[in-house]
Amino acid sequence: MATLILVRHGRSTANTAGLLAGWTPGVALDERGAEQAAALPGRLAGVPLAAAVTSPLQRCRETLAPLLAARPELELHTDERIGECHYGDWSGRKLAELSEEPLMKIVQQHPSAAAFPGGESMRAMQARAVDAVRDWNDRVEEQHGSDAVFLMCSHGDIIKSLVADALGMHLDLFQRIHVDPCSVTAVRYTPTRPFVFRLGDTGDFGGLVRRPAAEPVASDKDTEDAGNAVVGGGAGAA
Repeated sequence: MATLILVRHGRSTANTAGLLAGWTPGVALDERGAEQAAALPGRLAGVPLAAAVTSPLQRCRETLAPLLAARPELELHTDERIGECHYGDWSGRKLAELSEEPLMKIVQQHPSAAAFPGGESMRAMQARAVDAVRDWNDRVEEQHGSDAVFLMCSHGDIIKSLVADALGMHLDLFQRIHVDPCSVTAVRYTPTRPFVFRLGDTGDFGGLVRRPAAEPVASDKDTEDAGNAVVGGGAGAA
């Protein structure tokens, strides 16, 4: 079956502000995110793409803009099912503030039981994303053959949940997975099982170096040191 390339959107203004963006309108790539997006065509230069699918949110569309400019023949499709988790009343709030909410412990340790107030459950988020991938797999293979490669640009929690599904992991373990902004994850689906070929690949290992506490995006480090995942995906390496 087809091979799926999952691209997380580039670093956004919400990432660097420490906000949980969700579906909040107007969240764009920041300067670093724009640089990451500009590098994407070169990183994927050797990969023939049969189709590109995006979350409807601005930061994903901006991430794919340079790739589409470099490949004008590549048609872009939009699928709301790979849009960000609906965080409901949590959307737009500071992650540092949300860390004090009792629900955060459930999100971190038992996400299959987590449902955001005024939003959706994490189970529903994963189910719709997996349905989208399966549908697009069938569509791409039917139109382009079993060796085809297609791309989806989505969000941190969505991609983590898709990787968990591909690895046969329970959703309660998906917070153990991390994908940086504009990282590339590759999954090949077969009739019997998926195979994960790349996971959160940025081509840069700088993110493994611990940041000084004075740096503005150090909240990612603080969260990880506390044993928690960064809800929404975090800002990645500076």
